[in-house]
Amino acid sequence: MNIGIDKIGFYSPEYFIDMRKLAVARNIDPDKFTYGLGQDLMAVKPITQDTITMGANAANTILNDSDKEAIDLVILATETGLDFSKSGATSIHSLLGINAFARCIEMKQACYSATAAIAFAQAHIAMTPGSKALVIASDTSRYGLNTSGEPTQGAGAVAMLISEEPRILQLETNATYFTDDILDFWRPNYSDVALVDGKYSNEQYQRFFETVINRHFEKNEMSLADFNALCFHIPYTKMGLKALRSIVDKEERPDLYINYTDSTLYNRQVGNIYTGSLYLSLLSLLEKGTMKPRERIGLFSYGSGAVGEFFSGILQPDYKEALINHELVLNKRQELSIKEYERMYNAKTVENGSHQIFDTTHEQSVFYMAEIKNNARIYKTNK
Repeated sequence: MNIGIDKIGFYSPEYFIDMRKLAVARNIDPDKFTYGLGQDLMAVKPITQDTITMGANAANTILNDSDKEAIDLVILATETGLDFSKSGATSIHSLLGINAFARCIEMKQACYSATAAIAFAQAHIAMTPGSKALVIASDTSRYGLNTSGEPTQGAGAVAMLISEEPRILQLETNATYFTDDILDFWRPNYSDVALVDGKYSNEQYQRFFETVINRHFEKNEMSLADFNALCFHIPYTKMGLKALRSIVDKEERPDLYINYTDSTLYNRQVGNIYTGSLYLSLLSLLEKGTMKPRERIGLFSYGSGAVGEFFSGILQPDYKEALINHELVLNKRQELSIKEYERMYNAKTVENGSHQIFDTTHEQSVFYMAEIKNNARIYKTNK
């Protein structure tokens, strides 16, 4: 059975900052952000947007009434979930008006869980032909103001409709995965910012990539010659480039480097969105690149803690016709000054059960949070 990505959509909050201006404000050489990390802009989330609304906004761009009736599985992949018990997928399911006879769950394993969600969706569809699954990767990357991790923050969501006979990418079933119990990045329950050992995490990312790709080639009797492009989980775009350099020289496979550059164009304008970073990279390659139908894309997924996976997909004949031009969405955003960004970053939701009403007069997104009342988030729509 041919199963894969039939539709893919992306949501970015309506605000951003310029990384060179952030560097100046932090007394850092701007080249360290734009060339050293490979980041140009960073998406900034207002208090009226959260994991649920960003995910719903991403999915709203791709779903029609027929999709909503056929979907019987909704998975939210996130490492910035809002409740220890209730799945955010149930709220997204309600906001979108999806068929009530559906499973809704939330999955977690750092930045890897969207990949696990897709595998779950593939298996579900194989067992229930004719069904569709909605996989959403939605996150806010948060390390703290004036910290070493600040320039690798970001926010956004990617939504993917998984189905039979997909129009965009047929997913192959020979994935390779690897797990090791390490502490390179984590966020304890009591902390609203992540803890990270940056150098160690980079080393582990590289180790996991080399481990899974070499194992993949060995067990499937494949090589780089079988791939036309590689997409990476990219908290910042230079991280994936280093991994690519570790397995092939630019002179040997210039096409892989060209396609890698195309795959980073959106990430450079958004920043790190954790579970969605790999799939934003894929979206950038599909929309901004020059890939041809029937070409194979390899994808490396990594989630600290840690799990790594290498898998692949085959582009479908008319995949370009199923895409949305998300560059238009990114170009509509509003730039913030660094002081405005800091005020937005420091805005807090109540944690004591009291009533909090938000100023939504400037909210342009379809879904947004209007208030918190009786310990519940109240969502509204601009539809």
